[in-house]
Amino acid sequence: MNILITGACGYIGSHFTNLLSASGERNLFAIDNLSTGFKNSIPGSVELLCCDLENTGNIEDFIRGNKIDAIFHFAGKIIVPESVRNPFLYYTSNTFNTCNLASIAAKSGVKYFIFSSTAAVYSQPPDNRPIDENFQTNPLSPYGASKLMSERIISDIFANKNVKYANLRYFNVAGAALDGSNGQRSPNSAHLIKMCCKAALDKNFILDVFGNDFNTKDGTGVRDYIHVEDLANAHLKIFDYLKNGGVSQVFNVGYGRGHSVFDVIKSVERVSGTKLKYQIKPRRSGDAAEIVSSNKKITSLTSWRPKFDNLDIITKTALDWEKKLR
Repeated sequence: MNILITGACGYIGSHFTNLLSASGERNLFAIDNLSTGFKNSIPGSVELLCCDLENTGNIEDFIRGNKIDAIFHFAGKIIVPESVRNPFLYYTSNTFNTCNLASIAAKSGVKYFIFSSTAAVYSQPPDNRPIDENFQTNPLSPYGASKLMSERIISDIFANKNVKYANLRYFNVAGAALDGSNGQRSPNSAHLIKMCCKAALDKNFILDVFGNDFNTKDGTGVRDYIHVEDLANAHLKIFDYLKNGGVSQVFNVGYGRGHSVFDVIKSVERVSGTKLKYQIKPRRSGDAAEIVSSNKKITSLTSWRPKFDNLDIITKTALDWEKKLR
């Protein structure tokens, strides 16, 4: 198959592109504007179009010219506080661009479309129970809303087309390649584990903990952290599911258990041997108390099984990567 990956040079997209290449796929194509991605994070054999998704003419020519069969759509904005400050940017970069890409795919012979969505589409569960795919969607941020709108657009555009799709609702992605070859490189990333690693490596850096008065076990926010390599592999397994006759649908991708901010801090302290400095700040707008997945659907319908469901593995690979960057 001819496979296109948007956002291929970013954190998650590059891990998936490298996994595809290592699995033997040779006809790989990529689109990335390199605003947060790095060209050398993917194999040189992957043909890269350096382009914004707003340039629909170039995108359509690239998809048609390379007879793309499947699209994995990773490109988009992902920072919740930024989406609160600048919602228009998120509805443009996420929703509008996804609409155009799905429309081009529908008329260009694409057979499969796999979309990077997010657990931020869900509302806050009243009892902090694990969330399955049928749980109420009510995003707390423009980021989550932009992704939920994109999901609806995808399902509507492909409803009467010969295109199978999967909307993958990621939980909190973290960690780095176990062989140290790849990881989170964007200097503007504010992911908690990356910030904790920064605090471990810089004795002058003070970590911000946003809220210690949530209705959770220790008052800090609880999230379902998934290793980036497990997430990348989930895409392959869902792709196999669709190719083998599976129907288009939504999948949660997470481990099914949560860790608090203080759990993450303690884990980084264990793997680094360093005590982290932190300060409590007010809650941020758009942050839920606890978001944990139910992954029963993906584990029952596909052959995906997590390999790195261990917080210390996640934080150690992230810390090793940060050391390498420095």
